Amino acid sequence: MIQDPSFAIETAYIGIGSNVGDTLNNCRKAIELIHQINGCTVTGRSAFYRTEPVGATSQDWYVNGVIRIETILGPHELLKSLLSIESAMGRIRRQKWEPRVIDLDILLYGDKIIEESDLRIPHPLMHQRRFVLMPMAQLNPGLIHPVEGRSMSELMDDLSVEGQAVILLSDN
Repeated sequence: MIQDPSFAIETAYIGIGSNVGDTLNNCRKAIELIHQINGCTVTGRSAFYRTEPVGATSQDWYVNGVIRIETILGPHELLKSLLSIESAMGRIRRQKWEPRVIDLDILLYGDKIIEESDLRIPHPLMHQRRFVLMPMAQLNPGLIHPVEGRSMSELMDDLSVEGQAVILLSDN
C-alpha cells in the first residue's frame, strides 16, 4: 500500500454495477473485496437497484449501488485497487458500453476535482445518471457535487422523468 502523503483520511463514494452472471452476488462480493483493501473501510452502502442499461440498451439490465468508504489511499492508488478487483472478478475491458461482471467507479473522492487521462473525479456523468444519483441520495442526500454545486437530492430531483428506469431490488 502506498499512502499519498498529501492525502489524509478521505471519504470516497464508489459506484458498483454488474449485468453478467449472478449480478447481485457480484456486487456483494465486490463490496467484500473493497473492504479488504488495506487502507479502506466501507462505512455505508445504499440499497441495490435493478437499472436499465445506458448506451448499449440491448444488453441485460444492471444491478447498481453505491458504497461510501473511508480511505488513506490516494485517488490513483484507490483506482489501481478497484481495477485489480475488477480483473480478479473476471472483467475484461474490450469496448465501451459492453456487459460486465463488475464495474467499479470512483464517483467522488472528498471534494477533489481531478481531470487526468486515466482518472476523472467527480465521475463525469454521475450528475446525469439516475442509477448513480438515487443510491447517492439515499446515502447522503445533502452531499454537494463539487463541480455542479448542488446536492445529490437536488440533482436527482432535476433528472428527466423519462428513461433510466431504476427499480429497488434489495436493501441488503
